[in-house]
Amino acid sequence: MKKTNSSSDSLGIKEITAVSLMLFAMFFGAGNMIFPPTLGAAAGENVFAALIGFVFGDAGLAILAIAAVSLVGSNINDLGNLVGKKFSAVFALCVYLLIGPLFALPRTATVSFEIAVVPFLNGASKVIPSLIFTAVFFLLAYYLSKNPGRIVQIVGKILTPLLLFAIALIFITAVLNPYGDIGAATGNYAKHAFFAGFLDGYNALDGPAGLAFAAVVIISIRNLGVKSEKAIAKYTIISGFFAGAILAVVYFTLAYLGAHSGALGTFANGGQMLNAIAQTTTGLLGVILLSVAVYLACLTTAIGLITAFGEYISTTYPRISYHATILVATLFSFAIANVGLSTLIQFSLPVLLIIYPVTIVVCVQAFFYKFVGSRKGFYWLGLLLTFIVSVVHSLDGMNITLGALTAFITKLPFYDMGIAWLLPALIGSVLGLLIPVKEKN
Repeated sequence: MKKTNSSSDSLGIKEITAVSLMLFAMFFGAGNMIFPPTLGAAAGENVFAALIGFVFGDAGLAILAIAAVSLVGSNINDLGNLVGKKFSAVFALCVYLLIGPLFALPRTATVSFEIAVVPFLNGASKVIPSLIFTAVFFLLAYYLSKNPGRIVQIVGKILTPLLLFAIALIFITAVLNPYGDIGAATGNYAKHAFFAGFLDGYNALDGPAGLAFAAVVIISIRNLGVKSEKAIAKYTIISGFFAGAILAVVYFTLAYLGAHSGALGTFANGGQMLNAIAQTTTGLLGVILLSVAVYLACLTTAIGLITAFGEYISTTYPRISYHATILVATLFSFAIANVGLSTLIQFSLPVLLIIYPVTIVVCVQAFFYKFVGSRKGFYWLGLLLTFIVSVVHSLDGMNITLGALTAFITKLPFYDMGIAWLLPALIGSVLGLLIPVKEKN
């Protein structure tokens, strides 16, 4: 995006659209492709309510994160500093690990393998092909991350439209030539469709990603000539809403495809489901188009994630070089990717059930920054109770109980809906206001 000569604090439709599309391209990665179809299949007749929940749990939280950062500063550290410098350091590191080598980065390889390679294996073992594919994938990603330059921007301008075209082609074909009826809702989607969709939105990882991407958006808006912090926050939030709206439309098409997939069988993950749908609706040509688009899109996303992680670590910890960081991140991601997509998703959920509530609460607290100011108790007490409840909830999901503490927390309001932390967060934040502020000498 070129820097303008104007110092006006207003942006036109063209500039807002450009920033919004850039943000959409940053958000739309591997997870955004595979989870909506799975949601559609599981939600069945309740797909609309579940989809709204998913949009709130993914795009909604991403917008919340971007808005929160823009209201208190320009990056994730400014948000974390509301609580304290130690919290900020740990929180930021956790977020970058989450969207980097722990989950999001390995997933770029596993999703592209499931969609671009598995359809052509004809039922053969995936072990050796996966090792070869992920090795080549991460070798190329590492090489391009050493000097990313403009390659990601250039390729991204081609890939995003290509990927959206592939999805639109499959969707239109499916509408014109239906391949199945919407089935019955299953599991939590039968009882709490909205909240089940909301929790599934965690998997896309756009909430934590929004904390990291906010800095890029803020810098882009400044480069367009906007100087006022209030105006920067305004256009950052507007761009976030537009990007979120585009995501919602894409999610609708993918969830629709998944909701009608019952006649095609059962699938281990959304990647396999999307392949089967593409094969049924558009044939081999559609599968090839989707495979190429997803592979290149995932590669571009991987380059961006490796670069962002390397820059954060090398900047925050100057003794660790950028090249050493991206090498370790790439090797670690290669190892994690080969556990398989389904296993990776299953392993990530307990962690997300802890990280996401903390992220949501600190972002909401940022909206009260002008009123609360330096009253640290407001932030840390609300977050502490949120963290405790979230850890217990996550452990309970793995059948690990902590005696009386688990028994108490399971009785909290909204526990069955997965948001038992809501009331403790509110009570903790309010009580935190009563804690005296330490006066500086």
